[in-house]
Amino acid sequence: MIENTKAIVINAIKYGDTSLIATCYTEKCGIKSYMLKGVLSAKKGKIKPAYFQSLNQLNLTANHNSKGALNTIRDIEIIHFYNYLHTDIKKQSIALFLSEILYYSIREEEQNSALFSYLETSFLWLDTHENISNFHLLFLLNLTKFLGFYPEKNQFNSTYFDLVEGNFTNSRSSSTVSGDNLEQFKKLFGINFDALHKIDLNAVNRQSILTILIQYYELHLSGFKKPKSLNVLKSVFN
Repeated sequence: MIENTKAIVINAIKYGDTSLIATCYTEKCGIKSYMLKGVLSAKKGKIKPAYFQSLNQLNLTANHNSKGALNTIRDIEIIHFYNYLHTDIKKQSIALFLSEILYYSIREEEQNSALFSYLETSFLWLDTHENISNFHLLFLLNLTKFLGFYPEKNQFNSTYFDLVEGNFTNSRSSSTVSGDNLEQFKKLFGINFDALHKIDLNAVNRQSILTILIQYYELHLSGFKKPKSLNVLKSVFN
């Protein structure tokens, strides 16, 4: 089936000497992987390797197979040209980290317009704003809404947060977060990206919250792997 759809680049790996396999999250068809034969050697081809940098936003005309085989791209254009996402070291580190998160988090080959819109607008915000040190934390928390395990807030003022149950509770267990770590974690709730500058987090707080969120993802997503870029991200924001 030939489909025209917007897409966000999640991952691109080299295949052989001249080709790439790119994984994208598409607006109409969810996760799709594409074989880009000869793209690394074709000097005049209409499909350029640079199109497949992490989190690039594209418009694709693609041949989507129905039997699980790799798909092919017939035409392509960049919808939004990022100004800083691939040149600013902090934003670049966040982009690489979040692309890994998405690669291990999203598996569905079906349309989810709300999730696509969230990704699209979030990455545009990241590109155009300066106060981004806590962006990845709020992004990860809000992403759980679309993945199905956003924390239950009925007892938000409780003493603990249970990572396994995904709720705030007054019952302690081996999987609960408490004390200062919990208080810092709670700062992410009820705000949007435009309010990130109001959150007072130091490097230690930031690492603690990130650790909580990664553990939360590991517990709730089968097959989720800790991103290889995690240490790079930590060092950039230390």
